Amino acid sequence: MSVEEYLRYDEASPLRHEYVKGEVYAMSGVTLRHNTIARNIIGRLLPAAGNGPCQVFFSDVRLGVADDVYYYPDVMVACGALNDLDVIVRDPCVVVEVTSPTTARVDRSEKLLAYRGIASLRAYLIVDHRRRRVERHWRELTSSWVHDEVVGEGSVPVPCLDVELPLDEIYRGVELPTVAEPDPVDYEA
Repeated sequence: MSVEEYLRYDEASPLRHEYVKGEVYAMSGVTLRHNTIARNIIGRLLPAAGNGPCQVFFSDVRLGVADDVYYYPDVMVACGALNDLDVIVRDPCVVVEVTSPTTARVDRSEKLLAYRGIASLRAYLIVDHRRRRVERHWRELTSSWVHDEVVGEGSVPVPCLDVELPLDEIYRGVELPTVAEPDPVDYEA
């Protein structure tokens, strides 16, 4: 399917679809836990954005990662001039994905690589849906990417809005299953 066909198809469909180099992927529904986590993040970021130059968007706004890659992140922050009638954000500052059983692998591999290619992106946060853990990938001033994790307690800094996301707020009202912590993942730079 061409990009033009995808855009027409997705606009007419009651479901959202992501598009990766000619392939179309239907977005599945989310659990209440996933939705609560995303809502908590948005609830923290919206007041920080206020009436400033940055806007906070959630899962219904399409992100153009490349000419042939379009995703629907759970949360994103974009700064600068935006047209209210646009249907695609192209220059986000922050992207947040909340994992699910069906998306965790893609969030940590394919999307990580794709998002790191966005020149305007300063941080990509992967929020775990099963344990209190946020993987933070951010671009240093030297343009190299750095990775760390906040696990259990603490806060995650969010650039562009100059706000912290405390894990207590991210997971407020969320009952998490008891799971063992996995071994840390080693990412290539």
